[in-house]
Amino acid sequence: MRSGRRLPRRLVQLYLGLVLYGASMALLVRSGLGVMPWDVLHQGLARQIGWSMGAVTIAVGALVLLAWIPLRERPGLGTVSNVLVIGLVLDAVLAVLEAPSSLAARIAFAVAGVVLNAVATAAYVGVQLGPGPRDGLMTGLVRRTGRSVRLVRTSIEVAVVATGWLLGGTLGVATVVYALAIGPLVQVLLPPLTVSPAARPTPPAGGPAPRG
Repeated sequence: MRSGRRLPRRLVQLYLGLVLYGASMALLVRSGLGVMPWDVLHQGLARQIGWSMGAVTIAVGALVLLAWIPLRERPGLGTVSNVLVIGLVLDAVLAVLEAPSSLAARIAFAVAGVVLNAVATAAYVGVQLGPGPRDGLMTGLVRRTGRSVRLVRTSIEVAVVATGWLLGGTLGVATVVYALAIGPLVQVLLPPLTVSPAARPTPPAGGPAPRG
């Protein structure tokens, strides 16, 4: 399949993934059991300045994207779309999704949020149209500092969670579950959802395979 024929599939998967990502964030917020690490910061800032959580998510994403400049990271279509779409979808879903009253329903919301977020992450990462602003910050710092991905990512997330919690963000069991489960889930889901820009040409019958 040629690159041009794959582009529509990649675009559909990108935007579907971003919509699902925003919806997964809303599920975790409404569970009341904790949110994703960066959302602890978003939620805390929203409570302090009176903005919607989606608006704060967009603003923080834009500020993080500005931090790419000294790190010499290059955004793609997926990067810019990530900043805008997720926050808009988050606010839209929060506007219609009520918080459940029973603990069982809240747990179901939290589990669904984590799983849906893993699917969404694998979907938008798999199309290779640019990383999210926060992922790009991590990879840029890894390249510039020479530190390990584990150390840089952990340092960033500890900092944003601590700051968000101090500002009033929700830190709970779902935050811990998300931190432990998201990596393994995305690792399983990413291969079937990866769509490379172009496939290698199929060799003619009996002919030699193309060189790598």
